[in-house]
Parts: sequence; structure tokens; C-alpha cells
Amino acid sequence: MIYNSAKEWRDAERKKVLFFGMSGLGKTYVSNVLRDSGDWFHYSIDYRIGTRYMGEYIIDNAKAQAMKVPFLRDLLLSDSIYIGSNISFENLTPVAAYLGKPGNPALGGLELSEYRRRQEQFRLAEIHALLDTEYFIDRAKRLYQYPHFICDTGGSICEWVDPDDARDPVLSELSRQTLMIWLKGDEDHTAELVRRFDKAPKPMSYQPEFLTRVWEEYLAEQGCSATEVDPDAFVRWTYARALAHRQPRYQAMADNWGVTVTANDMHSVRDAGDFDELIERTLETRANHA
Repeated sequence: MIYNSAKEWRDAERKKVLFFGMSGLGKTYVSNVLRDSGDWFHYSIDYRIGTRYMGEYIIDNAKAQAMKVPFLRDLLLSDSIYIGSNISFENLTPVAAYLGKPGNPALGGLELSEYRRRQEQFRLAEIHALLDTEYFIDRAKRLYQYPHFICDTGGSICEWVDPDDARDPVLSELSRQTLMIWLKGDEDHTAELVRRFDKAPKPMSYQPEFLTRVWEEYLAEQGCSATEVDPDAFVRWTYARALAHRQPRYQAMADNWGVTVTANDMHSVRDAGDFDELIERTLETRANHA
């Protein structure tokens, strides 16, 4: 790790951290708290994915839908209208809408082959965005004079890495550049995440092997064909399984590459001073148990 003790963290002229964990546990909340202090640059992986690496996919998909409407088709073909993506740190809906959900096309679902194609696009985009971290660390200081840096990752980071491989290319690079911090939730957090998701199911990205397994299990359990799958029902059914699948992967990332902070402790952070103290305590506890 780039900081191995509370003193090293306290004395660092540049503090560089990366948050990982399930979406909804406070990564972006704390990133915003630190950014608002004025000394921290906030690099959002999801925003980078949506603007740099999947922007054309998202816009082309919107154009394809518009081309189905004769009125809009004529305007597009004559370059009379422009279709763009209004993505922001607070609104990442365009990425989720493009990823979609597999199932019955009549219910808004995607054929599984198309869904897998978009999942692979996202996997590559996320890996590229993660490996851009060093560039943004330099950019934050060189261009904007921010002394400190936050990399705010998406929940799917654990799907594309092998935390038990000391040579994993993504984790090796990220740990060389940042202190990797897992925001760990408890059973109550998990129950709340499941409740929220059940109320408003959203597209997710899955490790290909995991997707194959849960898709086959769902079809067998429901006794339906791929074209009969209700897309929202499938992602609701899959969500808790995805949480269980990711938890040990996050744990291994924290054990082998970084530190763990509970979501409750992170939610108690109100300013940059609180955050510094929390990380000092975390590093001191880790050193005492080493």
C-alpha cells in the first residue's frame, strides 16, 4: 500500500484514495463531502465510462430508437436535430439504460446475445476507465492544482479482477497509485439495498460466468423460455445473488490490496478532517493486527 501507517497518511502531501464496494453504501457521498472541501479532485469511474468509453454506444442506441419514428428519422437524416447524452455525476441513467436487462422484448428486454455484447462493452470500458486513474491523478494536480485525489469506482470493479493474484494488472496499478478502501456494509445495509432494488430495479453488470449460471438457474426455476423472461423479475431475482457473489471478492480485495472501513463509519464523515482521522485509525488498527 502507498500508506502503511497513520503517520505516513498524516504526513503525506498528496492523499490519494480509491473507494470500492456495492453501489448505495456511500462511496459517492463521501467523495462529494471531500470534493466540497475544496482540496480533493473527484474522479468518477462511472462518469468516465459514460462519457469517454461508451458515449458513442449510448448515443447510437438512442438514434436507433429515434430512427423507428418516421418524423424523427427524417430530421436525423437531414441533420436537422441532434441527439446527445446528458450524463452527469448525479445522473448516470444513460449508461444503465444502454446496458438494459435481458428478457422479453415486448417488456423492454434485450435478447441474451445482445445483452452479453453490451456487458462485454461495459467490462472493457470499466477496465480502461480504472487504468486511467494515474492520468487523472496527474491531471488533477497539473491542471487544477488539487493536492488530493479520490477515485470513486462502480460496484462491478470486483467482477473484472482476481484479488488473489498478486500480479493482477488492474489491482497492481490501482494499489500503486492509491490507497484502496472497501466500504463494507452489514446485514442491515444489505437488506436495505435489496429493498431499494426491489422497488426500482436497475441494470447491472455481471461477470460472464456468473450471468450464465444465474440465467440458467432462473429459466429452470421459472420453467420459462428466454423470450418469456420478465426483465425486471430476472434482475430482482438476481440482485441478492449478485451481492453474495461480490462480497467475498470485495473482502479479498481489501485483505490483499487495501483496507476496510464500515459504511456506518464512513457515513459519519462530515468533512475532510473527519475523513483524515478515520483513515488514520484504520491504518493504525491494520498495523496493530499485522
